[in-house]
Amino acid sequence: MREIPKWLKDLAAQKKAAFYTQKAQILKQTLDDNFCTVCKEAKCPNRGECFCSGEATIMILGSICTRSCRFCSVPKHQIPKAPDPQEPTKIASFVKQRNLKYLVLTMPTRDDLKDGGATHIAAVLKEVKKQNPACLIEPLISDLKGDMEALRIVLSAKPEVLGHNMETVPSLYSKVRIGASYERSLNLLKQAKEINPNILTKSSLMLGLGETKEELKQVFKDLRHVNCDILTLGQYLAPSAEHLEVQSYPTQDYYDELKDFCLSLGFKGVLAGPFVRSSYKAGSLYKEAIKKAC
Repeated sequence: MREIPKWLKDLAAQKKAAFYTQKAQILKQTLDDNFCTVCKEAKCPNRGECFCSGEATIMILGSICTRSCRFCSVPKHQIPKAPDPQEPTKIASFVKQRNLKYLVLTMPTRDDLKDGGATHIAAVLKEVKKQNPACLIEPLISDLKGDMEALRIVLSAKPEVLGHNMETVPSLYSKVRIGASYERSLNLLKQAKEINPNILTKSSLMLGLGETKEELKQVFKDLRHVNCDILTLGQYLAPSAEHLEVQSYPTQDYYDELKDFCLSLGFKGVLAGPFVRSSYKAGSLYKEAIKKAC
């Protein structure tokens, strides 16, 4: 296994320290008592920083994924529970209690549900909007098995941003994103814009899985070809020895080079760095993108 460089360990240690502050632990406990979060399930390194800022990403539709991607620590190989009918009200009440102005939601892939969970996602979005009209919402969704009617259901709830992660380059899909399709994911982002030209779309890729710079640049071009607006790039970190091994640890200079290239293609907002994740600083990135969109 490739050794983690010292500079990355030092950066991780700084982030870990923030996680154990009183403010972060209070929000952590509140979330653990009431919700699934991708922060916890994906072992996000930014938990301390985000919790101290009052930010978190709530995972709806449970914590069990029906696919077997080899990069992800979300639990698999179990039977997921039926969607919780009380979840829309619980989340809307939490948003109101904390007076949140920007909410990021994510989900495990739910291939066991007829519409991939779209009806439930829409119900959550609508209830949050009903109780919190000023709250902006960014759902990060699965590929919904390529069901465009399911996508229409999600978009009918009028989120401000629609996120779907490409995760990696096409040549690595069969190894990294088992059960997924590069073309299907790209088409979902394309169709989202055709259904609602005014929505901002967002995607994310992991680096360090063995991809080349040329492959990454082609993905960026493909995303801009379907008018994707926002992009995040971050380091893949293996959750355990059973997951895919890390092949490289790009430096911040490399991320900066890629960010400049993406901005030159016309992306309205880009965050790139080792610990950047798809929901990291999502509200700030939205504000940056919406200024360019106007």
